[in-house]
Amino acid sequence: MSVDPAFLGHHEIDTSAAMEQLGVRIGEGLTAGDLLILTGPLGAGKTTFTRGLARGLGVRGPVQSPTFVIARTHPSLVGRAPLVHVDAYRLGSDAELDDLDLDLARSVVVVEWGRGMAEELADTWWDIELERPVGGDEQLDPSELDTDAPRRVTITREGRSTSAG
Repeated sequence: MSVDPAFLGHHEIDTSAAMEQLGVRIGEGLTAGDLLILTGPLGAGKTTFTRGLARGLGVRGPVQSPTFVIARTHPSLVGRAPLVHVDAYRLGSDAELDDLDLDLARSVVVVEWGRGMAEELADTWWDIELERPVGGDEQLDPSELDTDAPRRVTITREGRSTSAG
């Protein structure tokens, strides 16, 4: 996996522009075979983060949430790996995700709402959790989901055991 280990841990993000910039910086280091699983509530910034990844990778846009098309491929404009942007929200199982026949070996794959489904796609992946205020005095009205409320991004490197048990 090619994400700089310096990105591991917690990041406090104050604006959508800062969320996109974090994506750009991470995207600059991604290579074919990288899998990123994004988790977070509606309006947490998953697509904004992915838009930044796309800029960092140098792929054709625009990057929009693929909620209804499930997956969208963005070819490279600079000779790097394409970005496959998947929204697993409407998928019922990891088998449905597998049916998409994603070309992980030659692409960078980002799966929104993929926790619990996308881990079987690769031996290692980046788990990226995006949090936004959701309770108490910080609760956001649905009409305010795109506002520049602070977000917390937690990045971990994950992998499944390949040893026989």
